[in-house]
Amino acid sequence: MEAIRKQASKFREQVARQQQAVFKQFGGGGYGSSDSVFSDAAEYQQHQKLEKLYISTRAAKHFQRDIVRGAEGYIVTGSKQVEIGNKLSDDSRKYGVENTCTSGNTLSKAALCYARARAQMENERGNLLKALGTQVAEPLRAMVMGAPLEDARHLAQRYDRVRQEAEAQAIEVSKRQIKVRETVGSGDNISKLEAAEAKLQDLKSNMAVLGKEAVAAMTAVEAQQQRLTLQRLIAMVESERTYHQKVLQILEQLEAEMLSERQRIEASPSPVSENFMPPPPSYEEANGLFTNSTVDGLTESVEYFLAEVIHSYQAETYVELNLSVGDYVVVRKLSNNGWAEGECKGKAGWFPSAYIERQERVLASKIIQIL
Repeated sequence: MEAIRKQASKFREQVARQQQAVFKQFGGGGYGSSDSVFSDAAEYQQHQKLEKLYISTRAAKHFQRDIVRGAEGYIVTGSKQVEIGNKLSDDSRKYGVENTCTSGNTLSKAALCYARARAQMENERGNLLKALGTQVAEPLRAMVMGAPLEDARHLAQRYDRVRQEAEAQAIEVSKRQIKVRETVGSGDNISKLEAAEAKLQDLKSNMAVLGKEAVAAMTAVEAQQQRLTLQRLIAMVESERTYHQKVLQILEQLEAEMLSERQRIEASPSPVSENFMPPPPSYEEANGLFTNSTVDGLTESVEYFLAEVIHSYQAETYVELNLSVGDYVVVRKLSNNGWAEGECKGKAGWFPSAYIERQERVLASKIIQIL
């Protein structure tokens, strides 16, 4: 419809210009005289400016709609991604809490780290989606649907209708002038010409007033569109930049934790070969007959702590303790020659200290197994 309206307006202007040329050629003055709607350069410039404003505000309105649709689509798909990410976080946390492995709990630790990081990332994604809704989509939608733009467009359309009437009336005045010249002395034709000229003058006055009001309203709307749309675009860019920066920090921290754990495992010394292990402490030491902190420099008392078995060990003497990977032991003594003394599954004895790994936190179910 806009294209048809614009084309019709151009066609009317072409017809008017052709009529003006014809009237000038036959000396009629009329439409080409000072009374013509096109004779006022300021009004013509106003008309051209109003058409440009109409096109500009319409394009800005469509662009705002496109941004709103894009933001709303991103929110819909992003909300689904948040739901999927949170489900993955819950699954990872569940595995890390409920599962262990005979070769260690490295994967469980990694799963817990990933669960925490994934939850943080999805929280940041949720903040981004909220910002896109409140800072971008809602303000632009309000302006697209708001009264200022529609009121300004209505003024422009009223001006256009009055201008069309003035154009038609200018042609009517020209025709009346020709009739007056052809019928000299006809009072009826003269009075009709005067009435037509008066009506044309009224239309031109109304057109000038409406034109100024429409230009002022459309100019204000255009400035508001440009300013608000730019602000919302900047807000959208800042929200996305903040989101990606925070996610990058979370991922870098997660990667550092996982790589550190992997390096710790790869760099951990292999357990001392049983063939080269010195014999465990004596029977007296094994049964706690010495209460000093050291005995011949071989053993020392320590605070009890819990440890996880990371390598299996097969006892060779009655003072030693069988160990399986994944077992937990209460360590009561450490010797300087690589042996530790403790209790596991109701039995006590010595075992290589390199075969265990101290743990700060242990599940209650594991403590029951130790006893």
